[in-house]
Amino acid sequence: MTKFRKYTGLLIILFLCVFTNLFAQEDHNFPPPEKPPVVVATKATAHIKIDGKLNEADWQKVDATTSFFKMEPRQGGDYLYDTRVSLLYDDKNLYVGAFCKDSLGRKGIRVQDLRRDFKWGENDIFFVQLDPQNLKQYCVSFQTTPYGNQRDLQNFNDSNTDNDWNALWSVRTHRTDSGYYAEFAIPFKSIRYEQVEPGQSPTWGITFSRLARRDYEQTVFPAIPQSFSPYRMTYAAQLEGLELPEPSANIRIEPYALYQYDQIEEGDNQDSDGDLKLGGDIKWAINSHSVLDLTFNTDFAQADVDRAVNNLERFNIFFPERRQFFLENSGIWAGASNSAVVPFFSRTIGLNGNFNAEPARIDAGTRYTMRNEKRSIAGLYIHQAETDKSPAASFMAGRYLQNYGNENNLGVMLTHRLDERSSELSIAQSNNTTLSIDGFIRPTDEWQVSYLISGSRDNSNDTLGIAGSFFAGASSNKYYLGWRTNFVSEDYNPDMGFVFQKNVIQHNPGGYYIWRPKNISWIRRWDPGAFINYYHDFNAPDNFQQANIYLFPIYIYFIDNSFLQYAIYPTWQNINFSFAPLGIAIPEGEYYYTRQQVNFRTNQSAKISLTGSINWGGFYNGQRTTIEGGLRIAPIPHAALTVDYECNKLTDIGETPQQLQTHLTTIGSRFALNPRVQLSAFYQYNTFDEQGRWNVRASWEYQPLSFIYLVFNDRQINGLDDPFSEQQFIGKITFLKQF
Repeated sequence: MTKFRKYTGLLIILFLCVFTNLFAQEDHNFPPPEKPPVVVATKATAHIKIDGKLNEADWQKVDATTSFFKMEPRQGGDYLYDTRVSLLYDDKNLYVGAFCKDSLGRKGIRVQDLRRDFKWGENDIFFVQLDPQNLKQYCVSFQTTPYGNQRDLQNFNDSNTDNDWNALWSVRTHRTDSGYYAEFAIPFKSIRYEQVEPGQSPTWGITFSRLARRDYEQTVFPAIPQSFSPYRMTYAAQLEGLELPEPSANIRIEPYALYQYDQIEEGDNQDSDGDLKLGGDIKWAINSHSVLDLTFNTDFAQADVDRAVNNLERFNIFFPERRQFFLENSGIWAGASNSAVVPFFSRTIGLNGNFNAEPARIDAGTRYTMRNEKRSIAGLYIHQAETDKSPAASFMAGRYLQNYGNENNLGVMLTHRLDERSSELSIAQSNNTTLSIDGFIRPTDEWQVSYLISGSRDNSNDTLGIAGSFFAGASSNKYYLGWRTNFVSEDYNPDMGFVFQKNVIQHNPGGYYIWRPKNISWIRRWDPGAFINYYHDFNAPDNFQQANIYLFPIYIYFIDNSFLQYAIYPTWQNINFSFAPLGIAIPEGEYYYTRQQVNFRTNQSAKISLTGSINWGGFYNGQRTTIEGGLRIAPIPHAALTVDYECNKLTDIGETPQQLQTHLTTIGSRFALNPRVQLSAFYQYNTFDEQGRWNVRASWEYQPLSFIYLVFNDRQINGLDDPFSEQQFIGKITFLKQF
């Protein structure tokens, strides 16, 4: 601990010197304009065909927005890639037409695959953000590549993004020798907006942005500082000229039919079962602010499966939610942007026990969300059916969030889980409740503060617990500086939530300097810095758990967005509990060791790209080396092959020094006829438990947001006393109709 305090003291002195100097420098941020620029939409006089060609007469008559601002790789100045954007509308849709000029035309296009909700930063992208209620704290974004695949999302306060929000809209593109065209049709039914008084014109917030991936040049309209994103709607232009239709009932129904066949072999026992399921979802936009969702016999057969992980740390692993019903509007819940202390974590719903348990059927559920410029309200109720391992359960959550000032809010959330009595399982009724208070403050454009405090009560053992988090940070074009603290008491038990560990307080201060060298054209930015991670007991703060200092003198993004990092981790550990990573018991005691890491990635928009990492050094009373590597081959956007590998080598570790090697290999492929017809597959094998798994999924979006899925899953575990195998075949059809 003496060495840790010495290192920490030196770092604090260094931070004070560096960041005092940084605050004195001009960071090239600028405030939002007092009078935002205006963009005018023109009413179409004839039918607009969504084909990506923009050849109707109406497109030729309207004025285009061309005065973009360069955000990357250097803020401001001339840019290489011109963009023209025009807006039309009719009684049903808002139309966005863009021409993205490129001197290489088709040859210059960078697109890695044709999946929906594609990955940011790997493709050429044009995208538009809308704030139809002028909240300044919220926007929806519609994005496309030159091949017409779609990405849509919600963003809150330019800090929390819901990438899995799906709206009903369409886009088509057209590639030429001078660039590409993109033509969007966004139904007014898919947008929540205010109805204005007769004779008045509505005003929406709007921004446009483009990423020309070949040179990693990002431009935006209107001008937004480089340290923010196009989702920062306080900088938005004003969209005028719309004549909006009267809000309709705006009901969306999505029934499904599914057939599932399962075959399980465990030792000498075999079992097989086929099941036909019917169910679906209903979405009713009650008004421009409020949405009611209903779900019946909910199914998530098409959701991505989790990848295997070999956990060598003392903390619980956070597996993100992958199910669409729970992903939508997930950013509204308290703690949604935190993966350490999460009072409401939807993955606790639909399981017959803990996080590693088997799925349990969801009978029905409902969710209500309301959001306006003053407040947000949300409520959720889900009923889970009884299984042969768990009783039926009811999950309830309620949320109220009050906005104040320009970009601040204060909220409260209540969760309650009721596990019903089961005579067959000899389980008594039990319930669990949490109450959480949280808030967000943005005193300036650069600074933001967030906080959360949550209490739990569990009637099964009549215990009360507390947990929470605090974050304060500043981000500019020149630096990042932040402090985060997470804490969890030993008795905090959120049966509808997640915590990374109990009886712990974590402090995580740190920052980095952002250097964008003007005379080194091949470096986009260099971000050297340091973070401290310090953990101690909650109930006895003097009891040290562990600490490390993350020093990264080399943290370089190159001009093609390839990346190189070298980091060093002085680490202190106090093991005073039973701890056996990967089954190797670590002797109780105090440890000090240093680890080092090098990781890199090549240009991820290229046809062949690599990622790699090597992490080596001490590990408790022995040594550990971890090697990771990844290869992706994407010769055309319609086909891609990936290979990922991880090796952990542990040497002389444990009470009786042991040697252990684990190998985790994942092979994946994706094929697409177009953005609407796709086939993906992956195989993963883990030598630690001799587990192999297949997932193969074919999908056809035969009309917008209506799909046919064919899914095959196979899991084999040979590292058990009784080998286990499971095969699953699923056929599913969904149909979406919006009224």
